[in-house]
Amino acid sequence: MSELKILVTGAAGFIGFHSARQLLERGDTVVGLDNFNDYYDVSLKEARATILENYDDFDMRRIDLADRDGMERLFKEEQFQKVVHLGAQAGVRYSIENPHSFIESNVVGTLHVLEGCRHNDVEHLVFASSSSVYGANTSMPYSTHHNVDHPLALYGATKKSNELMAHTYSHLYKLPTTGLRFFTIYGPYGRPDMSPIKFAKNIIEGRPIDVYNYGNHSRDFTYVDDIVEGVIRTMDRTATGNGQWDSSDPDPASSRAPYRIYNIGNQQPVDLMRFIELIEESIGKKAEKNLLPMQDGDVKDTWADTTDLSIDVGYRPSTPIEVGVKRFVEWYLEYYGTDLKQSS
Repeated sequence: MSELKILVTGAAGFIGFHSARQLLERGDTVVGLDNFNDYYDVSLKEARATILENYDDFDMRRIDLADRDGMERLFKEEQFQKVVHLGAQAGVRYSIENPHSFIESNVVGTLHVLEGCRHNDVEHLVFASSSSVYGANTSMPYSTHHNVDHPLALYGATKKSNELMAHTYSHLYKLPTTGLRFFTIYGPYGRPDMSPIKFAKNIIEGRPIDVYNYGNHSRDFTYVDDIVEGVIRTMDRTATGNGQWDSSDPDPASSRAPYRIYNIGNQQPVDLMRFIELIEESIGKKAEKNLLPMQDGDVKDTWADTTDLSIDVGYRPSTPIEVGVKRFVEWYLEYYGTDLKQSS
């Protein structure tokens, strides 16, 4: 396969960083985009960016997705072959408190990405959706062939909007687009607003951890390396129209247009209490648990049906939860230093 010039949005973010690094490792040229906002610790974003900037074929652009002029210039100047759009304002509960930032980044920003792809002959756009689109749906495992019209938080609604916007561009302009509904991702350089880092930090520091729904959750925890493999495999397989698509019985996961939606997860839900237990074992210290009711906008369980992704691109997550959690905790202790280790 020839080397590609690829735009990775959200390159200083968790999944964007790992995706950009893997693309660089295989020999592609990557332009990263990120606005380095302060939703969480900016120093972690800077640390990720520093690692990427050690590669000769990487260039970081500090641009906000909502900056229309800046985005237009970037696409026109760089002439990307493919785009991996992972940049977004994240956080299910944060979307309840700060709805405007989600519309600006996730809806307006995605429009700017779609327009850039449309006007500059991008061969394939892969974009991040989320398991949050399933919302009130409790039919398990979650399937891309299910209806997803009942999101429970604005975050999920913006991701469903992205899917609809992408389909429109695939239909009108024949732009190949593929959306990936990410399930719960964990691993090194993860987001500190997510439960794995919150759990590890509080256990190490001897403080209680907040466990919602009294611990009666299960999540399709997926190690970040497995996610990245799926992202890149999908990017390499340009979306095409589904010749069997029936407008009288429309399949939500495909279209006559060059458009696809896939789940990407581990397809093995893990009880939240088991996940906490594995963190405890890796740290060597028990957690004090503060059991709390369900949070607004949350769902009880998630479970990805990844059959289509497996068939189409050979996606096979290979990291057992025991191995992934151990690697995550090892990174955490190394990255955050000896002060936290001494507190245990």
